[in-house]
Amino acid sequence: MIYLASDHAGFELKEKVKKYLQEKGLEIEDLGAHTLDKNDDYPDYGYPVAKKVADSGGKAKGLLFCGSAEGICIVANKVKGIRAVAVWTTTNAKHSREHNDANVLCLSGGKTRTPIPGLSTDEAKKIIDIWLMTPFSGVERHKRRIDKIGKIENG
Repeated sequence: MIYLASDHAGFELKEKVKKYLQEKGLEIEDLGAHTLDKNDDYPDYGYPVAKKVADSGGKAKGLLFCGSAEGICIVANKVKGIRAVAVWTTTNAKHSREHNDANVLCLSGGKTRTPIPGLSTDEAKKIIDIWLMTPFSGVERHKRRIDKIGKIENG
């Protein structure tokens, strides 16, 4: 299962990505926004996706979209068990899965009220494809680092 969500600044890109993923036959659930509202806030959408991914026991992934990718990424990372990453390249996407076992991908829609140019739909599709196809490496040093993150989360 792939959970998706966005605020107003990521709404257009989320809708295009959602259609793309549906055409690929992937199981998705859109947790909002379902309509464009220029006054909505990314925490209202980032948290539900992160919670669903965390509660899935490693079976689900999340895709989040906002103006910069950074705000919604911060929200997602507040949920225990989430390793959300803001990614701009296919190389970053691949490494975030191989090295960090990232389970939430955050992308910039950046077209509304932000000076940051958002990703094109084609760039986003390439990044998402690489991210979804790349497995965690399982290399000992990467597992050790993820375990350390878990200890930090648990206080």
